[in-house]
Amino acid sequence: MSNAPRLRFLKGHGTENDFVIVPDLDGRLELSAAAVARICDRRAGVGGDGLIRVVRSSAHPEARAMAAEAEWFMDYRNSDGSIAEMCGNGVRVFARYLQRAGLAEEGDLTIATRAGLRHIHIAKAAPEGAPDSGAVTVGMGKAVLPEPGPDGGITVAVGDRTWSARNINMGNPHAVAFVDDLDQAGNLFTAPAVHPASAYPDGTNVEFVVDRGPQHVAMRVHERGSGETRSCGTGACAVMVAAARRDGADPGVTGRPVTYTVDVPGGRLVISERPDGTVEMTGPAMIVAEGEVDPVWLDAALD
Repeated sequence: MSNAPRLRFLKGHGTENDFVIVPDLDGRLELSAAAVARICDRRAGVGGDGLIRVVRSSAHPEARAMAAEAEWFMDYRNSDGSIAEMCGNGVRVFARYLQRAGLAEEGDLTIATRAGLRHIHIAKAAPEGAPDSGAVTVGMGKAVLPEPGPDGGITVAVGDRTWSARNINMGNPHAVAFVDDLDQAGNLFTAPAVHPASAYPDGTNVEFVVDRGPQHVAMRVHERGSGETRSCGTGACAVMVAAARRDGADPGVTGRPVTYTVDVPGGRLVISERPDGTVEMTGPAMIVAEGEVDPVWLDAALD
């Protein structure tokens, strides 16, 4: 029988991209990839698109250099246990947890991630609204648009269909393809084929996008390490950047900020890009439950 303490967790989501949140403020907990995958299992575990460990930056070797600017580090894992650089919906939920736990207040704060510092604004809750009803805005940094390699541009394929795609990095990699119908993306449980593979040596997230109106698009996404999810914050930012370039609305060229509405299966995000290239994402973040994982169950599940 395990003598380990029970593992406390919370469950939250941002536009239905859901996460298991594990407070480990002093960085004493070690979670293997297998343990994360078991906890995120939707049938045999808690269930989630990923796991977020909340750690003081000073207590984590990957974040100590950022501790002077950000007290808290988001240690994010995909649902298969693999490590990810960033998660846009996850960082909003992370901020909401800090607010709920009394570790942050409405207003501005900075969070450390593997993709660098992310600046957050937690809006004031609406009058008579729930305490967590205020939207959360995240400064997502600048998009990086790698030049096509020697093999030419990026393509994405599902079945016998192939589309051109835009290679955009938002701290993690994305291939963005504009399609006629979101059903053309198939089931997205398995990763679409992306060529050339050399453009994404560590794999990539793949977004399929359709137009809904002026500066309004909708998307579906296959997230690397998680499969299809109800939302992807970094993916929505990549989609907005790709749409603005396609539409001739690059703020770096026009000198004017631009905002797109991005519909995801789990809701709606508002993405803006400034003339200096900074991308901001605004959307909801909710904490819906909390509980404990029994270490006996976790030990037995991993035997």
